[in-house]
Amino acid sequence: MKGRILLVEDDETFRGFVQTILEDDGYQVLTAADGLKGLHLIRKESFDLVVTDLNMPGRNGLELFRETRLDPDPPLFIFITAFGKVDEAVGAMKEGAVDFLTKPLENPDTLLALVNRAIEGQVRTREYLTFKEAEAAGLPPEELIFAGFAMQAVQKLARDVASTTANVLIFGESGTGKELVAKTIHLLSPRKRGAFVPINCAAIPENLLESELFGHEKGAFTGAVQARQGKFELAKGGTIFLDEIGEMPLALQVKLLRVLQERVFERVGGSKEIKADVRVIAATNRNLQEEVAGRRFREDLFYRLNVFPLPLPPLRERIDALTLLTEYFLHRFSRQIGKKLKGVEPAALTAMKAYPWPGNIRELQNVMERGVILAKDLVRRGNLPDEILRGAVQKPGESRDVLKTVEKEMIVKALREHGENRRLAAAGLGMSRRTLQYKLKEFGLLDGD
Repeated sequence: MKGRILLVEDDETFRGFVQTILEDDGYQVLTAADGLKGLHLIRKESFDLVVTDLNMPGRNGLELFRETRLDPDPPLFIFITAFGKVDEAVGAMKEGAVDFLTKPLENPDTLLALVNRAIEGQVRTREYLTFKEAEAAGLPPEELIFAGFAMQAVQKLARDVASTTANVLIFGESGTGKELVAKTIHLLSPRKRGAFVPINCAAIPENLLESELFGHEKGAFTGAVQARQGKFELAKGGTIFLDEIGEMPLALQVKLLRVLQERVFERVGGSKEIKADVRVIAATNRNLQEEVAGRRFREDLFYRLNVFPLPLPPLRERIDALTLLTEYFLHRFSRQIGKKLKGVEPAALTAMKAYPWPGNIRELQNVMERGVILAKDLVRRGNLPDEILRGAVQKPGESRDVLKTVEKEMIVKALREHGENRRLAAAGLGMSRRTLQYKLKEFGLLDGD
């Protein structure tokens, strides 16, 4: 799918004609017969572009456009108008509309060229904003968070769910980057201007966790000398991230279930209901279905949280991303320490690729920080911990080589299908152009540039 478009047009025949043109070109198109229905869909759904008739009975296209201008992330607009109303369309462009077309639409290619240009510009803007927001949030670039062939599907799922209100449950071993993915979903969501509030359910004593989540009133317990807001209040309008949700005590699970069902809670020692205006993303390294079977986790809470499950692969299944991740940590720690290193020697990289990484990316980060501290010019094999060097004796699995072969074939095929256009090939593969450039270099597919 190239993008989501809302088509607002009161003429049923013309609406069907334009919808067919756009859908045949790969767009997902929702339609509305008037401006009021169009506004309802804009408030409910997420669109890359709105194509609307300028003049319609009731609420017209210009009124629809103006009503969306104060939204946090308003969609782009293209107007379709009769020749006699061109002045109004030009006025709308001065207010921020992309462009306009006139009826009758004699050449469908004119519409497609305009739509394609608008959507591509929106994608570039969205990628740039994501980079700026990620940088401000202390995150690595999105292409690093989702580096590796095994993470391409995860990235698509994260982007798909970000624009919705669905609860998300992220599964994965410790150190796989569950909080980074949760932050990325938040930054890509309509709640990105709100706070992202994380809480580790395993790191807080059981008797304090309820107060941490929901706050408390003055005198609620010994030491409560003043009222205090909890994480759910601090996350108002944003996202709360419940890490290690499998560690939450059963008694508190009941109260969390009420929040998810009724969207209200009370502070400890209080009786006033407070609205829970938050999006919930939870994470666990446990098998919650086994926890449910063992009656250590409530089944009804599991199904409430598990609306959109998102499993993260371990680093040993993302070995194709190891070089990119290693370079990122090398540059990051070199800057922090003030060293100028040339890179990682091939022997060290080979040893790391043969190691199973039980601690995943968190372990890789620690190894690289240690390596940078010890290195003189390159991070060498001797700068690695003994457990990695012992693990390097193991022969890498053949499946890894098969995966690389398949990935290389997919890239070659995509380039051929798109006439060697790297931007289009990257979009078709679901990866950024920078990631594709890295892959081309890794597989020796660059032609001297």
